[in-house]
Amino acid sequence: MSLISINPANGEKIADYPEMPEEEIEARITGAWRAFEDWRRVAFSDRAARFVAAKEYLLQHRERFAKLMAMEMGKPIAQGRAEIEKCASVCEYYARHGEEFLGPQPTSTEAAKSYVAFEPLGVVLAIMPWNFPFWQVFRFAAPAVMAGNAALLKHASNVCGCALAIEEVFRESGFPADLFRTLLISHGAVPAVIGHPAVRAVTLTGSNRAGEEVAAQAGALLKKTVMELGGSDPFVVLADADLEHAVEIAVQSRLNNGGQSCISAKRFILVQEVREEFERRFIEAMGSVTPGDPLSETTKLGPLARLDLRESLQRQVEASLKLGAELRLGGKIPDGKGVYYPPTVLSGVRKGMPVFDEEVFGPVAPLIAARDEAHAIALANDTPFGLGATVCTGDLARGEKIAREALNAGSCFVNAMVKSDPRLPFGGVKASGYGRELSSFGIREFVNIKTVLVMS
Repeated sequence: MSLISINPANGEKIADYPEMPEEEIEARITGAWRAFEDWRRVAFSDRAARFVAAKEYLLQHRERFAKLMAMEMGKPIAQGRAEIEKCASVCEYYARHGEEFLGPQPTSTEAAKSYVAFEPLGVVLAIMPWNFPFWQVFRFAAPAVMAGNAALLKHASNVCGCALAIEEVFRESGFPADLFRTLLISHGAVPAVIGHPAVRAVTLTGSNRAGEEVAAQAGALLKKTVMELGGSDPFVVLADADLEHAVEIAVQSRLNNGGQSCISAKRFILVQEVREEFERRFIEAMGSVTPGDPLSETTKLGPLARLDLRESLQRQVEASLKLGAELRLGGKIPDGKGVYYPPTVLSGVRKGMPVFDEEVFGPVAPLIAARDEAHAIALANDTPFGLGATVCTGDLARGEKIAREALNAGSCFVNAMVKSDPRLPFGGVKASGYGRELSSFGIREFVNIKTVLVMS
């Protein structure tokens, strides 16, 4: 069986990657364990030096990696460069702060000495998606490897070139040869990898169905998991919001990466005082963006990553229209090559429609009317998901109170689009998963938090 990489801009095959046989999978897993046994004893300063080298290697090769993303999954090349720069930043962040986050923490007790130590678990399997093919991996790998773990990557089958390129970054930056390895395998081979004794933990970023399957498999073996799953992030616009700014960040959030982001704004909830004006401005701004060649410097919206994703998106739109939503922009699959889909806006959206109830992965924006602030917050929370949320208001104290106390999500932003940042923990609640990545919280997910007590 082969894993095939297809350029979504023109439908042409890029490469055909044979799936690894069982003996090679076994060799990579056992090799990672042996590398871990040595790496766990390497000083933090030496680990940090490798990550500084990884940062420099990423920046040196950003053009090649950005082009690879554009070709494999359709990311506009300017956005690809920014993704590589973000990967470099997370390498630098943990190079600077890893030892601080994982140093022993003394605690006063009746003992002569007592403290908390943080020790790596072993080999961590990462099951990663195609939408941010470099960032999703480095978001996990930088803290996990800095903590002393080894890593195995099972990437999405359409971005095998990116998966191998990430392995190249670790190898060429001076990390031990087997410490980070890519497994070119299909979904069906994953349970055996999870079950391998050397694999001590699993992290997954992806769909809810994939998360449920992997969490069940790992849970049956009592292996630690972190799940970053889907989202249907609300974007609440209150009566006193700066509409020019709200529209700007709304469009950016909805169209960034082709709308193919777990934390992009997906439900636009508008109180009645600003609904008509926001809708007018938003539709105009969305309509000004034309899908184009992801290798062009001026392209802001490339193709969707795969044909099946476009078909699923179109089904959500058509089903919502049949249930009473109004098509205000786009909504039609264009003629020609490539998996393109236009910026699309639906108004009159309500609960019970797919574009309200389900995650919408693509440049489709549902507009939802709210009677008032309380109704808007209730609509925002009326979802099985809980990854991110945005509230736009001119009253910063009120916005902070809503973000802090009223919105049920892992990341709640005021007057800003939700995004991940190495300095802040990232993750969700409810069906959006559990556990955290990034910051000091992320680096402590895959460690043994060990109590050490010495009596006199």
